[in-house]
This record gives sequence, C-alpha cells and structure tokens, in this order.
Amino acid sequence: MSYLVDTDAVVEYLKGRQPATEILTSLRREDLAISLIKYGEVYEGIYRGRNVEEHFKGFQLVLDRVRVLPLDLSIMRRFAQIRGELRFQGQLISDLDTLIAATALDHDLMLTTQNRRHFARISDLKLYPTN
Repeated sequence: MSYLVDTDAVVEYLKGRQPATEILTSLRREDLAISLIKYGEVYEGIYRGRNVEEHFKGFQLVLDRVRVLPLDLSIMRRFAQIRGELRFQGQLISDLDTLIAATALDHDLMLTTQNRRHFARISDLKLYPTN
C-alpha cells in the first residue's frame, strides 16, 4: 500500500509526539508521499516556530524518505469535483484539505491524518489508521 502523509502527521512527528511517531515509524518501509501543499504548510510552520534549525533538519530527513507530489491538471479537476460535491452537501472543508484529498484519490493513496472529521466527508477516500 502507498500512503499520502498529512501535515499533522509530519508536524507531530517532528515534535516527537505519539501517535504520529508510531504511525510513521510503522510505515517507514512503505511507499510514502506528501503533497506539494503539505510541503509548503510544513515549511510555514518551521519558519514561524521556535526550533527552526532542528525542525528544518528533521523535515529534511522526512523528505529523504518520501516523494513530493506536485499538483497537476488531473488533481485540479478532481479538486473541483470534490469541492462541488461538498458544497452541494453543505459540508465544505478548506481548499487545502480538499486538494490533499484530490491528490490522494488521484494517486490511489491512503491518507494518514489525525483530521478524520473533515476527510471522512469525502467518499472513496481511504484513511489511515482505519479505525
């Protein structure tokens, strides 16, 4: 199985917090990716945080083990479809989270996230952990 790692998992991992460290450690031999969106979000957090140099080095180690997936036309079309469905249902989530979901679906990846409340609104999106 291949996984798309959400920002919360990376941030919590960099801070050494459970369960993110357990989840990412258990998946270290799997095919892991992050979206270009999450790449930017993590760097934003690093640059405005207290331990910039330490977290920068930690994120570099994460980047050595994951693929960074760019946005493309296919993902943007899926984003529009998901956003339209959520709008129709009155269940919109942030555009960035919608882009993450579109990326996971477009690449057939399971999303690792602590934010199940928002992402569970998107049909066919596989979430990890599955409980």
